[in-house]
Amino acid sequence: MSERISLLDSRPAMPQQFSLDVVPHIPPSLGRLPELAGNLFFSWHRPTRALFESLDPSLWAQCRGNPKRLLRAVSQKALDAGAADPATLARYADVLEAFDTYVQAPPQPDSPLVAYFCAEYGLTSGFPIYSGGLGILAGDHCKAASDERLNFVAIGLLYGQGYFTQVVDSEGAQLAVFKDYDPRELPVEPVRTANGEWLDITVKMLRREVHARVWQARVGRVTLYLLDANCEQNSAEDRAITRRLYGGDDATRIRQEMLLGIGGVRVLRALNLAPAVFHLNEGHASFLTLELLREHAARGIDPATALEAVAAQCVFTTHTPVAAGHDQFDQDNLLAYFADYPRELGLSTEQFVQLGLPAAPGKFNMTRLALRATRHVNGVSRIHGLLSQQLLADQWPEVSPRENPVGYVTNGVHVPTFLHQKWSEFFDEAAGPSWREKLSDASFWRFLERVPDSTFWAISQTVKSDMLACVRERLRREYARKGQSPAQLARVAKWLDPARPEVLTIGFARRFATYKRAALLLHDRERLARIVDNADRPVVFLFAGKAHPADQPGQAVLREIKQLMLDPRFMGRIIFLEDYDIQLARWLVAGVDIWLNNPIAPLEASGTSGIKAAVNGRQNLSVLDGWWAEAFDEKNGWGIPPVNAQDPARRDALEAELIFDAIEEEAVPLYYERSIAGYSSEWVKRCKHSMLTVIPQFNMRRMVSDYVQGVYLPAAQQGRRLAENDMAGARALAEWKARVRATWSKVQLRALSPVADEVSVNGSLHLRAAVQLGELSPADVCVEFVVRRTLPETQGGPPALASYRPWGGNGNWSVRLQPTGEFESDGARVFAIDAPLADCGHFEAELRVHPQHELLTHPHEMGLMKWLA
Repeated sequence: MSERISLLDSRPAMPQQFSLDVVPHIPPSLGRLPELAGNLFFSWHRPTRALFESLDPSLWAQCRGNPKRLLRAVSQKALDAGAADPATLARYADVLEAFDTYVQAPPQPDSPLVAYFCAEYGLTSGFPIYSGGLGILAGDHCKAASDERLNFVAIGLLYGQGYFTQVVDSEGAQLAVFKDYDPRELPVEPVRTANGEWLDITVKMLRREVHARVWQARVGRVTLYLLDANCEQNSAEDRAITRRLYGGDDATRIRQEMLLGIGGVRVLRALNLAPAVFHLNEGHASFLTLELLREHAARGIDPATALEAVAAQCVFTTHTPVAAGHDQFDQDNLLAYFADYPRELGLSTEQFVQLGLPAAPGKFNMTRLALRATRHVNGVSRIHGLLSQQLLADQWPEVSPRENPVGYVTNGVHVPTFLHQKWSEFFDEAAGPSWREKLSDASFWRFLERVPDSTFWAISQTVKSDMLACVRERLRREYARKGQSPAQLARVAKWLDPARPEVLTIGFARRFATYKRAALLLHDRERLARIVDNADRPVVFLFAGKAHPADQPGQAVLREIKQLMLDPRFMGRIIFLEDYDIQLARWLVAGVDIWLNNPIAPLEASGTSGIKAAVNGRQNLSVLDGWWAEAFDEKNGWGIPPVNAQDPARRDALEAELIFDAIEEEAVPLYYERSIAGYSSEWVKRCKHSMLTVIPQFNMRRMVSDYVQGVYLPAAQQGRRLAENDMAGARALAEWKARVRATWSKVQLRALSPVADEVSVNGSLHLRAAVQLGELSPADVCVEFVVRRTLPETQGGPPALASYRPWGGNGNWSVRLQPTGEFESDGARVFAIDAPLADCGHFEAELRVHPQHELLTHPHEMGLMKWLA
């Protein structure tokens, strides 16, 4: 044994490895390339990307479309050649002209400054500070805010390792690989103070100051500020706060969310920015409201007044359709981090904890904090808005869920980012470049109906060929990296032939959360095998997605799909593509024939990947949940109605059968119903219809416009109203609410005249009611008779894409009873109405009373209401 140790000790020491970058010199004639690489405008402006790609196409692919990385590795010879090439210089001049015109356009006049907070941003593959749909939506929101010239800034965290890189072994086990990213290769730069120093803010955590340096990323006209705790002033533990997105235990998450919310507000103050509106995109940013409250308290504002002032200008978007999905932290742990806040806010510890209740026992709920400290709350689709109303109903206990303050704005996508270049070029030619400004003009997109089917099909197939080539190359690199043979690759990629794109291809790519049921169709393998292995009408399934490193059930689903690739019956027919990212998503949504989505309804808050597929003229086959429930019209894809079954296994089996039926009996025959021209005219017709129905309704410009008109402008106006004259409005509202709450238990309502169950259409509605008001006056309440039509059923057309838009034809109305000046013997006030009736039908009605005040943001924000029993 001693001899063995001696031999081991005698081995030569391994040499120390050094990292060395030899960077090229940018020729003066291409001197603004670094500026172009530093603005994420390139992520949706294809000519800019094409310019960088032209310098070295192979390197561009190796850099995964990251121009900053390319400029650090491209050869001097390639740069010099570009600088001497008239075509490159002309392309460079055109790109600069477009860039300058875009970024120098002034903001919309009278646009309030909106500060948007989110824990992740998906902007481009080379900037890995996102994990899934929430981040992609946030990135698209910033891009659309830039397009719309909003006065808009965003706040996030710069994660040193981002989200993980996914490697999947031959057995289907997911390996999460983390690597440190070099900020020099990311589209960020330090934020400098007036004296040239790197901007640094601090947040107290566990009675010590944690430093964060501030970076900025340019997203067109919008600036995204990113906080980074990897500073020399911090301990090793604190430097790790921003190491990984959604990494670590609850203590790490608390610190990340403190840095995002509290630190984000301090960044804005350090930059002398005073937002009129703060938008909390998910509950991760809720701590920003505590910092705003602390600021008011430091100026001597009492807690109740401060809360009204803060809530008026804060907007909260929830994306989570299940109670368990909302962030909750241990109360004792949280109080340790916020030791000074109760005192600084003028609250007792019990009052401070109450801000995050109700929650699980001993927990502090971030969504509840957001609901208390905001007045505009929305879900991200109509179904999700309705579900959130019910899920959060106890926040407004006396108000019917359908009338509480939770609204919705249905998500959209940033079309210039996700529309394939071939379609973009075709739109330029067929409709003119103005199509980018007419994304929401439904009548404009009717031009697609006039496009010859042969032309549409040819472009569609070219796009599909591009996708197949990219996917094939991605598989080739994966197999080479893992030491697998070309023969193995050939068997798997047999049907991924860019020269033969006529095979029906179905795509499923998203996070592998269990509710998304990636393996739903694998339960009936015999039927699946029959579908994919039809020699005359073959079908290929492409799967991609990551499961969170801590999500074992999600990883088990991934393993099942990966192992199925090796089954002889499915070899080359079921293919899993590892390391799902924005770039792979862009290929798949543009190129597959059918986009499959089969979540457990109603757990898909919105979803946006299917929108991206439809924008590219692809068919959706999806459970009717989220955005698809609003978009499906029976001609633009296939909608699977959710099955209402108590047994999850039976539900899954029945819904899988419905999906199989749609594929086998409708989609496959339709796709392969080829004429002599080589394509199915009915398939092309449906693809056109998919484009022209989805683009104008579910684009990000429409979504941002809905936020501006329905949320941002009202919040800015309400914030100003309550802040005027040294918080006079906020103070008056807080005092009035306190008075109402103190006496509301005494409020009682009774009818003084019977409510008729039948009235002639030419008659009048006569109502008299008595209201016991306690210490309140008639001006403090609204007594109303609310009517909802049940028959005939309303024919108002599809619902608006936001609850903040008018939606006609719903058949509902109400009348307010006015005080008569009379008193009943018990002191109750008499209210009455004599109103004409102009509509026939069967209605459900209720008589009720609730508080009213001119400074309320939402009529039911107090959650107080009494009905006639």
